[in-house]
Amino acid sequence: MIFGAGTDIIEVRRVEEKLLRTGGLKDKLFTPAEIAYCESKHSPAQHFAARFAAKEAFLKAMGTGWSGGHKFSEIEVINNPQGKPELFVHGKVREFCQAHGIGLMEVSLTHIKDVASAVVVLERKAP
Repeated sequence: MIFGAGTDIIEVRRVEEKLLRTGGLKDKLFTPAEIAYCESKHSPAQHFAARFAAKEAFLKAMGTGWSGGHKFSEIEVINNPQGKPELFVHGKVREFCQAHGIGLMEVSLTHIKDVASAVVVLERKAP
């Protein structure tokens, strides 16, 4: 059963400028694995923006937004060996998912030069 779905779209330049302008923001928003992945790419800003959009979409799918003290770094997007992005949760976000029986988390990312977007679907475990 679907618990929630969320989507987000963001301008790549906006994320890139924020990360350059605000010291420590990258470490606040992204995990070390996400940072390493994005910085290994030809256009890191596109990959950071797509992950930022995924985190926003995840909060929308939760139905809580920012309430509850959830942090962006508690939502992690890591590509599996085949390149498919997968979601991992930590901290309060993980507690929320466990409390609400969320067992399946799907994410789709897309980006082009100027725009990045993500869709997240959260599904409850079967009873």
